[in-house]
Formats: sequence, structure tokens, C-alpha cells
Amino acid sequence: MTINCKGHLLNLSTPKVMGILNLTPDSFYDGGQFKNKSEVLRRVEVNLQHGMDILDIGAYSSRPGADDISEEEELKRQQGVLQEIIKEFPEVIISIDTFRSKVAKESLDLGAHLINDISAGVLDSNMLDLISNYQVPYIMMHMKGTPQTMKQLAHYDSVVKEVVFYFSERIAKAREKGINDLIIDPGFGFAKTVEQSFELLNHLKVLKHLEVPMLTGVSRKSMIYKTLNIEAKDALNGTTALHMAALINGSSILRVHDVLEAKQCIHLYNNLIAN
Repeated sequence: MTINCKGHLLNLSTPKVMGILNLTPDSFYDGGQFKNKSEVLRRVEVNLQHGMDILDIGAYSSRPGADDISEEEELKRQQGVLQEIIKEFPEVIISIDTFRSKVAKESLDLGAHLINDISAGVLDSNMLDLISNYQVPYIMMHMKGTPQTMKQLAHYDSVVKEVVFYFSERIAKAREKGINDLIIDPGFGFAKTVEQSFELLNHLKVLKHLEVPMLTGVSRKSMIYKTLNIEAKDALNGTTALHMAALINGSSILRVHDVLEAKQCIHLYNNLIAN
């Protein structure tokens, strides 16, 4: 349960928090929130103070139906900010949220520590070779199609069985390439209805049989705000409730917008299982 992030050893036997930093104008919750580098650096500083373990930087919006942007635009949004963060906070472990091997390579060369790929290498055939060459931890998410098409592809005989089968195949391919540190993300809301997402959350323990750490990303997502008939901005309480469910069902990393509340949830969970 320990992953090697370029010499930074991260023990996942105790759940960790991954803080989201979206550098996109159109993400579903915080798109366009950070308009300059000082705002970004302040956000990172606050999240580190709140106990963030990993910073996940994304410059490509993967919300359903989001615009497809070029590699050049993704790099333009991200590279300068990445350099500033590394300069100001050299201790922070940085994940790059991208499915493109070119973006991944340039980010790793600048100093990023791991790659978070919504397509598990499906959308870029060079990604697994890149991860193997750099020997960095690799987060593989389950998704069908692309962010532009996935909403129409939420059809399953059994969503749990298909997700398990998908990861079995992707893990085998990654192992063939010699990739050591793998993390899986079930992909809540990605080519999944609200009902399918809840079914998957309820059966997360099945994924533990794959014997790799698991990341859960439910923060302020539609499975919360649609169920409660609220907006994403009001979905923190629901997020915390589902975070506890994810932890009880075996999640090792929570990918979140709200670091402090996630750390508090983990603290309560640790006390729950200790008694």
C-alpha cells in the first residue's frame, strides 16, 4: 500500500486526501475560479495547511459534454502554474490529471510525481509506455468513450461486473509494461447514471479483490446534487456522507474540492475502525 512518488513514499494504509486544482474555465463546480497565479498559490497553501496529501492539477475539463481542447491549449493552461507551484511548494506531491502522453511527459519533466488518467491509457496508446519509462504511480479511471460522448454510453448488464472486468484488463496491460504502482478510480459519473454510480459505490469492496489501492472521486458530483435536488455549491454535506461510505468500502484516496472536511471525515473514520 506504499507508492513511490519519485522518492516520496506515500503510505496508503491510512486514507489520503487529493485536492483538486482545476485550471479550466468550464469545470462543473469550480471552473474559472482561479484567474491568476496568486489565487492558485493561495489555494494550494490553504489546502496544504488543511492537510492535503496530493495536489491534482487538471487543465482539461472532463465534465460531460465539455469542449475538446488541443494539447497545446492544455499545456498552455497548466505548465506555467505547475512551475510556480513547484517553486513555491517543493514539498507537495503533484498529480497531473491528463489522458495525453505529451502533457504527462512534459509535466513529469517539470517535476510532477504521478499521472491521473481518466481513460486508463485507452485514449492515448503511448501513455502506458510513458508511465513505464518514468516509473511513476498511475491512476487508471473507468470510463466509456470520451467526455464528449460518455453520457450516451451509460448502458450495462451489470455496472459492477463490467468495471471489474475493465480494470482486470487494464491492470494486466499495465503490469505487462512493468508499471509497479497502480491505483484504480471507478469513475463515478463517467458514463454512469446516478443510479449506477450508487450501485457501484455500494459494491466498492468487490474492487478490493484487484489488490491495488482505490481512489474515489464523488466530490460535489451529480449523484449528490441531483439526488438531493440542490446545486453543486450546496453539496458539501452530501459529499462528506458519501466519503464515509467510500472509506468504509475500501477507498484509499479521496479526490476532493474541500480538503479540510475530507480530512475530518478520514479522522472520524480512523477512530471508527480503531474501536
